[in-house]
Amino acid sequence: MTRSRTGWTILVALLALSAVPVIAGAVRLGELTGGAEVTSRNARFFADPLPLVLHVVSASVYCLLGAVQFTPGLRRRWIGWHRASGWLLVPLGIVAALSGVWMTVFYDLPEIDDGLFLTAQRLVFGAAMALALVLALVAVRRRDIVRHRAWMIRGYAIGQGAGTQVLTHLPWVLFLGAPGELTRALLMGAGWAVNLAVAEVIIRRGERRPVGRRARTRVFGAAGSGRAV
Repeated sequence: MTRSRTGWTILVALLALSAVPVIAGAVRLGELTGGAEVTSRNARFFADPLPLVLHVVSASVYCLLGAVQFTPGLRRRWIGWHRASGWLLVPLGIVAALSGVWMTVFYDLPEIDDGLFLTAQRLVFGAAMALALVLALVAVRRRDIVRHRAWMIRGYAIGQGAGTQVLTHLPWVLFLGAPGELTRALLMGAGWAVNLAVAEVIIRRGERRPVGRRARTRVFGAAGSGRAV
């Protein structure tokens, strides 16, 4: 398989992975704007909709736009677009992460989502995602493109957790039924763990490839002028 085909395959896979949480978020927003019946499962969103709106919009754009960043051909041909979208991705990712943390702490969650283990995971991974993006920004300002790339990949991997969690839940639900509180927490954690494991593989492979002089010059030049992310 050629590098070009591999890049497009990765793009399609990431867009597909983003589809489920993006659609689920759109359904939630549709409930808010369409006057859906208020139930015990959605009452918190009607009582305080702003965190949900911020989370859904920022996370959806972050996952979809971030997927395009993994297409090497697009990065090489449109380096200006790569920089501009990077400046958008960082604040979007931080908003998505911190709004998720806020909802975990302050929303009145259903019992199955309110266990200590799952709550701790959401807080840890939400904070880790925001921190990864901040470190990515610091790295590119220091012209350390290797670390910048690594932290952006880690941040994106955490942000894509919702998509992978669908895949970790699906076999259990199909064969064993609805998971209990602890099982659900473990399946949620497995989604984040799988993504981070894949991210580390991608990062290690990237570190073994030398960065070309032309690429360094173009990105470093942008970083020096305050335009690269």
